[in-house]
Amino acid sequence: MNLKKSPFPFKVNKFPFFYGWIILIAGTIGVVMSIPGQTMGVSVFTDFLIDALRIERTSLSLAYLLGTVISGFLITRAGKYYDIYGARFMAMVSGFMLGLMVIGLTKIDAIVDLITGLFHSSYRTPVVFVLLVIGFFGIRFFGQGVLTMVSRNMVMKWFEKKRGFANAIMGVAVSFGFSYAPRLFNGMIEQSGWRATWVQIGLFVGIVFVLFALVFFRDNAVDCGLKPDGNLKIKGKRAWQKTTKEKTFTLKEARAKYSFWVFNLAIALNAMYVTAITFHVVSIFDQAGMDRQTAISIFLPASFVAVLFNFVGGWISDFIRLKYLLMINMAGIILSGFALIQLDSLPLAYYILIAGNGIMSGLFSVLNTVTWPRFFGTKHLGAISGYSMSWTVIASALGPYLFSLSLKFTGAYTAGILFCVAFATALLFLGIKANNVM
Repeated sequence: MNLKKSPFPFKVNKFPFFYGWIILIAGTIGVVMSIPGQTMGVSVFTDFLIDALRIERTSLSLAYLLGTVISGFLITRAGKYYDIYGARFMAMVSGFMLGLMVIGLTKIDAIVDLITGLFHSSYRTPVVFVLLVIGFFGIRFFGQGVLTMVSRNMVMKWFEKKRGFANAIMGVAVSFGFSYAPRLFNGMIEQSGWRATWVQIGLFVGIVFVLFALVFFRDNAVDCGLKPDGNLKIKGKRAWQKTTKEKTFTLKEARAKYSFWVFNLAIALNAMYVTAITFHVVSIFDQAGMDRQTAISIFLPASFVAVLFNFVGGWISDFIRLKYLLMINMAGIILSGFALIQLDSLPLAYYILIAGNGIMSGLFSVLNTVTWPRFFGTKHLGAISGYSMSWTVIASALGPYLFSLSLKFTGAYTAGILFCVAFATALLFLGIKANNVM
């Protein structure tokens, strides 16, 4: 059965309303199902892994870094498979494998004991490290990488003129889902234990979600006998809203364009900076003479700012050039970096930090999702967005390490922060000429 074009189990062009709205819900659920492979979903379980495996935190962090980087190098290839096999098949495969890898992590200490029992106990440390790299690679690749990419791209293919609005709706729902997940997982752990919780999550993603994807996911509107946006008609012609109807770009052609690299580097910088701050936030605030509770308290108000900018940014992206959102996004990083450096001396730095983090986080989702189909078409969307996501994933893994090096060699995070601020400033000015390629 060719799942890319198959109408099983029902023909969506017979629905009394545009099936793209079901796709929007399904794609949003797909992104939320990637949470077990996202940093906020993994962080709840790290201390339990450290205790079960009797491993140092630095070794666990390094394994997480390596697993993430390796997954980043392979996402481009996954994007090309997405272009061939479609959203439904790739969502089912990634969902099943994500569930399998999550369940496998609950047995990692037993696997270590089995392997060391067959050979020698002196091999335990390297065996633990290698298995962790494999496990982290699996959940990062199939969760943060493939499932996220497939679900978002599917929604973008079903909308054109209302692409930004659809992304805004998806972004709000995903933001709340990501914010609530750690609390949900922690409650499940308190009730059932970390192993049982991971098994329940793995079974839900690997079975329930896979069946959900089989029933509701569809790759694109045209293969279903429909048009993007349904029968929507918009009066007038907006030059900035023009998509590449005359030509759809291959990955090679897209990489030859100036705008591709400005947006790609901006998205990667977002991932690097946000991950670095999140990973070291307690230490950063400690250096400024502030406690752990104050450090963690920035995330909730920043999430409200992010939701606002995600929704508004997604909505207005249907009407303005994306380069303006990119420039505002870079300004958010600059504001955040300035606030971090002045955290111990400027009374308003705490609030500027919240605003900056919210702006960059909210617009990151818009740029990461809307840019590639608008600039380069949807025929090779998987390959192009997959290549960009490779940069994003690798950058997200390198960010915390960059800040660690800054602290190690200079005794503060200032050097790492200034590097990101300088990069953001350069991209802000480079973004002035980052127009749609058509």
